[in-house]
Amino acid sequence: MAPNIAVTLVLLIGLFERCSSATAAYNVVSFGARGDGKTDSTKAFLRAWSAACSTSVRGAATVYVPRGSFLIKPVVFSGPCRSSRVTFQMDDTGTSLVAPSNYWELGNSGTWILFIKVTGLSVYGGTVDARGHAYWQCRRYGKSCTAGARSVSLFWCNNVVVSGLRSMNSQTMHMAIDNCKNVVVKNVKIRAPSSSPNTDGIHIEASTGVTISGSTIMTGDDCISIGSGSKNLWLERIACGPGHGISIGSLGDNANEDGVQNVTVTSCVFTKTQNGVRIKTWARASNGYATNIVFRNLIMKNVNNPIIIDQKYCPGNQGCPRQSSGVKISRVTYTNIRGTSASKVAMNFYCSSSNPCWGLKLQDIRLTYLNKAATSYCANAGGSSSGVVIPRSCF
Repeated sequence: MAPNIAVTLVLLIGLFERCSSATAAYNVVSFGARGDGKTDSTKAFLRAWSAACSTSVRGAATVYVPRGSFLIKPVVFSGPCRSSRVTFQMDDTGTSLVAPSNYWELGNSGTWILFIKVTGLSVYGGTVDARGHAYWQCRRYGKSCTAGARSVSLFWCNNVVVSGLRSMNSQTMHMAIDNCKNVVVKNVKIRAPSSSPNTDGIHIEASTGVTISGSTIMTGDDCISIGSGSKNLWLERIACGPGHGISIGSLGDNANEDGVQNVTVTSCVFTKTQNGVRIKTWARASNGYATNIVFRNLIMKNVNNPIIIDQKYCPGNQGCPRQSSGVKISRVTYTNIRGTSASKVAMNFYCSSSNPCWGLKLQDIRLTYLNKAATSYCANAGGSSSGVVIPRSCF
């Protein structure tokens, strides 16, 4: 083959490879969506997703949501996709997805915006507003209500990035990560009133390799809750409050469930929250566990229970009165935790009588109560302390 022909072929092959790996973008407006906040754009979003998910482009495919307010009802963005990466891109400012004003239209779906079985997913920017006020009011007055919907859910998704998302007024959880692997959530802002019931900021369940960082969570329940089967989690630079703090649990809801292990919570600030860092289990039989947990470099600002292990959880004394928790808690480290407690007992370790906590470690703790001495409480808890520990360790 002549040298000039060979060079030409190489150039053409390279051009073909670059073109075939280019990003394909699908604007939801081109599929019929209207950003007027009134027109139901659910089908248009699904058409745009279907086009992006099924594209033959080898590289990334993008669903693009321009500026505007887009009304969508419960929607499922499902995979697996042909594209190696799928991006759901909203304009960082001026783009919002809004739920119907009548909360019954989300019904008992359980989820509002659901991504399921997608690998290589990225979600960027924008605001999701579930308009949960009427639903919370229904719950508050004990009326006949729907089950409520989580705002953004990731089920069975791998290699995910969620960045710059704002979630407001979720009916229940703002974000749920369930049975996923390798998820990064960063620079998100979550907001709902402190009085909103069961509005967890981010809930992680049965997932491995989840990192949450640089985020602000203000809500009515746990800022972040960690359920059974969750492993290798890293939570960093979280501003939590109002809310119920960062919780592992409730664990032991089922007699047979996977445990929680290798969780680090670091460089977080808790402001006027019900709890700071908490491990909570049902007071009944279970083979669950929580082990290799690290809480470090935390600031508490007028937090009711800065450090707490609660293994007597039994709401309404239903299904567990006078029982002992079977969940085994071990190797939990608390390091460099400072600030103020809103209650006198700043450290509360109420562990199981049948499965005492062991391997608890306290190092460099300084917690005060109303500028006075706070106290600690232990039941069935064992461990060690080092450095300055205020209040004094009770084990």
